[in-house]
Amino acid sequence: MDGKRLPIFLSLFLTISVSFSVPLQYQTLVLTSLPQPQTLSWATQQDSGSEIQPESETSTLSVNLHHVDNLSPAAFNSTPESLFKIRLRRDAVRVKSLSTIAAVSRTNVSGKPRGAGDFSSSVISGLAQGSGEYFTRLGVGTPAKYVYMVLDTGSDVVWVQCSPCRKCYTQSDPVFDPKASTSFLGVSCASPLCRRLDSPGCNNRKKCLYQVSYGDGSFTVGEFSTETLTFRRTKVSNIALGCGHDNEGLFVGAAGLLGLGRGKLSFPTQAGRRFGKKFSYCLVDRSASSKPSSMLFGDSAVSRNAVFTPLLSNPKLDTFYYVGLNGISVGGARVPGITASLFKLDATGNGGVIVDSGTSVTRLTRPAYVALRDAFRAGASNLKRAPDFSLFDTCFDLSGKTEVKVPTVVLHFGGADVSLPASNYLIPVDSDGKFCFAFAGTMSGLSIIGNIQQQGFRVVFDLASNRVGFAPRGCA
Repeated sequence: MDGKRLPIFLSLFLTISVSFSVPLQYQTLVLTSLPQPQTLSWATQQDSGSEIQPESETSTLSVNLHHVDNLSPAAFNSTPESLFKIRLRRDAVRVKSLSTIAAVSRTNVSGKPRGAGDFSSSVISGLAQGSGEYFTRLGVGTPAKYVYMVLDTGSDVVWVQCSPCRKCYTQSDPVFDPKASTSFLGVSCASPLCRRLDSPGCNNRKKCLYQVSYGDGSFTVGEFSTETLTFRRTKVSNIALGCGHDNEGLFVGAAGLLGLGRGKLSFPTQAGRRFGKKFSYCLVDRSASSKPSSMLFGDSAVSRNAVFTPLLSNPKLDTFYYVGLNGISVGGARVPGITASLFKLDATGNGGVIVDSGTSVTRLTRPAYVALRDAFRAGASNLKRAPDFSLFDTCFDLSGKTEVKVPTVVLHFGGADVSLPASNYLIPVDSDGKFCFAFAGTMSGLSIIGNIQQQGFRVVFDLASNRVGFAPRGCA
């Protein structure tokens, strides 16, 4: 019998035997349940203003981070299941918003200024439903008034609600009053700082105005200023800050937002000289750890055991942290069909992969996701399947078990192989033992590495060397 007439079943048998001739690599997943919302416990000295360090004395700072579920008023009357569903809804808004920003940045290439009435900041993102998952407590003004601020690697502008309010949403602390701060300074329309906004506005007193709009229609508008921020006992002065008098939309209870993007107005860029253009965060698995998540600025932010991948530049959008993803392995074998070409950031700003703190579930372009999902299903064929859940189409019934073996998953970035713990890709979705594969496909060109996959790593943003690093077990 010649090769052309090889029976189909024999061909299939050969394919399967070749594919699995090398045994797959597995690791143990210890089963946990969905996290309960926790009460906030901030060190009292953060609000007392005691032992404030003079500016020149410190070139590092560290803050604790908490998950936004712990700040939401709904959290304390909610079950872990309902909070998780809300988180996934928030996530969908976030992904849509980031994808919209990337698309808008590609199409707005004319360079023509917008009308004077149509001013906006450098990014459409923020504190709305999809604004970010983690927040910290910091002092605004002099004397410092402590408030909760959401952290967002997907936006740049730092802003806080200010009185008098034309319209303010409910926040957990008193609204910041700029008149009570000796360090608050309005920015003139003619200043270079004002011109860093994409399309600044100007009021009748010749003071600079900013506006940040969100993918879901929420927005914040107010005067652009400079102000002093206090992190624990470290003061950082002359930070450009939006003082929002009109803040409308679906906001959580934080007072504002600390933009951590790569753009000109983000906090890391503004404070870059002082902290060596380096910061990192470590997000703990909230169901398995009592340690808080944390963020560091300065040289101590760079972990010795981190593996690094170069930051890539999008010529159309300077906010996002783009990296090169060359492939993914499941069970120790490269998944066929997942190649660098699926994630290429092209010259028009289309495609690419970003690392984002505010997205929960990693999104991969559809062909890459389907190939990854199918490889994982094949490797996990011994586990009992369960119906789909929300955006997840690969779920398992693990009820009655305390641990299971699952195929390993490794992300191959340019120059950095990141091996994920099992709990970063097979996660509980209810209290009845249902676990789902925590990746999803997207029809948008933009792929996003989300915070579930980042848990337990110290993720290092080294802007001085234009690279992003991942240090396993980095939260200690």
